[in-house]
Amino acid sequence: MSSTNRYPALPSRMSLIAFKTRLKGAQKGHSLLKKKADALSMRYRAVMGELHAAKLEMADQIKGSYFTITQAQFIAGDISLAVQESLKIPTYTMELQVENIAGVQVPSFQTQNDDAGNTAADGVMESRVAQTNPLAASNATTGSLAAGLGKGGEQIKEAYSAFRHTLSLLVKIASLQTSWTTLDIAQKVTNRRVNALEKVVVPRVQNTLSYITSELDEQEREEFFRLKMVQKKKKAMAKIHQAARDAETAGVEAERTRQRDLLIAQRDGGVAESDMVV
Repeated sequence: MSSTNRYPALPSRMSLIAFKTRLKGAQKGHSLLKKKADALSMRYRAVMGELHAAKLEMADQIKGSYFTITQAQFIAGDISLAVQESLKIPTYTMELQVENIAGVQVPSFQTQNDDAGNTAADGVMESRVAQTNPLAASNATTGSLAAGLGKGGEQIKEAYSAFRHTLSLLVKIASLQTSWTTLDIAQKVTNRRVNALEKVVVPRVQNTLSYITSELDEQEREEFFRLKMVQKKKKAMAKIHQAARDAETAGVEAERTRQRDLLIAQRDGGVAESDMVV
């Protein structure tokens, strides 16, 4: 097994336990990151669809908004000064909200006090129009349906509503674009981590476990062979000692037998005393 495709480790029981724990953690992390990648992918596709629809809607909405402002300017005249003076009061506010999607903080923009802003802006716009075009303002407040110059206030309100809807759509597109970018980056990072665990970390840990297991098995075989050789040598040495003891015992027994035979012969009178000396 190539050493470049595994982690450096000593073949021991502690290393085997440590790498088994590491493999279990890597597999669990891979499973969690895979689920996170799936959740991010689903949300990413949903946001991309909403963003595409919002951008298509924006193309038509921009046309309609500029058409309404053209109508208002044609009927009520130049209203740029009234609009600029009404900008002193903020009529559109929004706040940044953060949504948690599988551990990823996704920012989004939400409008605040939309109805109150509409009411305040309507009052300011009507007062400005009343100063610049009293006839249009009177007809707008009395609800006259007469066409021509007397209907300028209503056209201004329509232009205001159209551009306010355009602004809301722009905020929605900005929120979706920000969420889409954040999800795209998070999805790429998560996929890289999943691939790293799946293609690099887990195979290396498995190869390391295989290496440690094979080395431990080899050590056990070597230890078993060594024990067999030691037992064989012990048996051989035991045989040699046993043979030596047997030879010594046989010599002692032979000497005792000779001495006994000599004593018996002396008692019978057939052996001289000189033959008794060893």
